[in-house]
Amino acid sequence: MKKIGNIFMKNKKLFLLGPLLLFAFILHAQDEDAVTFEMRLSKPKLGLNERLRVDFTMNKDGDNFNPPDFEGFRVLMGPSQSISSSWINGVRSYSKTYSYTLAPTAKGKFTIKQATIVIDGVTYKSLPKEVEVTAAVDKPSDQMTADDIADENLHLVAEVSKTDPYLNEAISVVYKLYVSPNISVSNYQPLDNPKYNNFWSQDIRVSRLSAQNGTYQGKPYRYVVLKRVVLYPQKTGKLEIEPLSLDVTVDVPTNRRDFFGGRIYSQTNKTVSAGKRTINVKSLPTANQPANFTGAVGDFDFSVTTSKTSLNASESLQAVVEVSGKGNLKLFKLPEPELPSSLEVFEPEFTENVRTTLSGMQGKVSNSYTIVPAYRGKYPVPPISFSYFNPDTKKYHTLNSDEILINVLEGPTSASNTISNNGVVANKQKVIASGNQFNFIKLKPNLSSKSISYFFGSDLYYLLLLGPLLLIPLAIFLRKKRDAIASDVIGNKVKKANKLARKYLSAAKKQLGDKDSFYVALEKALHNYLKAKLKIETSEFSKDKISELLIKKEIEEATVTDFIGLLQNCEAARYSPFSDVEMQRDYEKASEVISLMDKEL
Repeated sequence: MKKIGNIFMKNKKLFLLGPLLLFAFILHAQDEDAVTFEMRLSKPKLGLNERLRVDFTMNKDGDNFNPPDFEGFRVLMGPSQSISSSWINGVRSYSKTYSYTLAPTAKGKFTIKQATIVIDGVTYKSLPKEVEVTAAVDKPSDQMTADDIADENLHLVAEVSKTDPYLNEAISVVYKLYVSPNISVSNYQPLDNPKYNNFWSQDIRVSRLSAQNGTYQGKPYRYVVLKRVVLYPQKTGKLEIEPLSLDVTVDVPTNRRDFFGGRIYSQTNKTVSAGKRTINVKSLPTANQPANFTGAVGDFDFSVTTSKTSLNASESLQAVVEVSGKGNLKLFKLPEPELPSSLEVFEPEFTENVRTTLSGMQGKVSNSYTIVPAYRGKYPVPPISFSYFNPDTKKYHTLNSDEILINVLEGPTSASNTISNNGVVANKQKVIASGNQFNFIKLKPNLSSKSISYFFGSDLYYLLLLGPLLLIPLAIFLRKKRDAIASDVIGNKVKKANKLARKYLSAAKKQLGDKDSFYVALEKALHNYLKAKLKIETSEFSKDKISELLIKKEIEEATVTDFIGLLQNCEAARYSPFSDVEMQRDYEKASEVISLMDKEL
């Protein structure tokens, strides 16, 4: 009985301990999700000639930080931002700090009041803290560290040209790294590149990093332009531009000197961030919007021209529909001409001559139609209209082309070549009489011979007799050719992969208009083509590896660049909108690049 009692007591302790452990686990999980925002002081007591560092630290990113007024102190430097983010055993650790360096203005006891910040829509306040300022001390103990100096003298800024654009209006973002003359930067590395969701984006290459003189918060600084990008918003409302973060190696001068009297520098690494930017995209006005408006935003000119207006039947002419100017040239559809049905019109050839600067796209886009008339007559091409929205005037504008008359001078007369005034071909039979009043004379009578022919001794007889003998050398040749093909294992693999690449290019063509399906099929085709030509496995595929191998194969640099650009477009299509025009261009570029590489490999 005593033994049973002991077991019962042990089990009773376990029953009591279980709920306590569960409660502790719940509290720990709640602590991990809890938001913290606190103020930290470098010291609670300092001399009049010392400095005080105040840090406001939070464990989640917030907005609308509002510092206290720092009564009794003068702000020497700040606010400076620092961000720390890491993953340890699958758990993310995040910290963001706003730092100030203060100098006391008088002796006494002062209170650093509350600071506020908004995190996930909730306002948090730090606790106030008291600081005592005494008389000046002989040896100040608050010498600023290299990190402190770097915080106050290094800033990453994202300059946005416009924060309230219209839909499809160009804005630019320029990332500048401001460096005080007190420090120097020896290296930097991007930590988190922004993804421009809901924007059509294009980077403008920074060819050379050069320091320029400027000001930051009224103080002289040097700055370097690190990144430039042009954005076209594809969605209305409030859109966020993610921050760019850098890991910067900073050289900070110290008060120490070396043996030769030169200043000794201390090196430290700091993380700087440009911060999120919010763009409020306005929708295009619906009042007075033309019915033929297809999304063109900017300032444009419009024209419709033909290579000639007089020609003979079966000759060809080119009709060019062109839009030029400044705006979202790659993001709208060109108007199509309405031509008489008696003219044979081929699929247009799209031409693009556009360059992108910080102010947006500039240049021209055009569709060139090949037209071939089959019959004699006069064919009017009705005027075409093109509408666009100008964000400067905040109005819609419509441009109209002139009517063009195509005069076919010589050629056969169609049974339906009578054209009404409105350009519609009338279905009326028109017979033109010759001078002798005979019409439609047959030049070939199609008469057949009535003589009797015999099979024996005919050409067909000797052909059937000698044909099998002539087929023997052909069969031997074909047999040897088949054996050679069967023995060529590598060649067979290449042909199989080429066939698969053509299959996927065909599949990509069928998916034109469906962005996701098209770029998946196009990416598969490019990868299978590389697998055939370079004899590497899919697991080895990376853009750097592909570029290196193609250059070793002596492929022209321009062809390699086009191929890598196609792969990048396939990746970018998952996150950014692509128009039908861009998909058609990428399909044609893929066919051209594969053709060029076939000639060089």
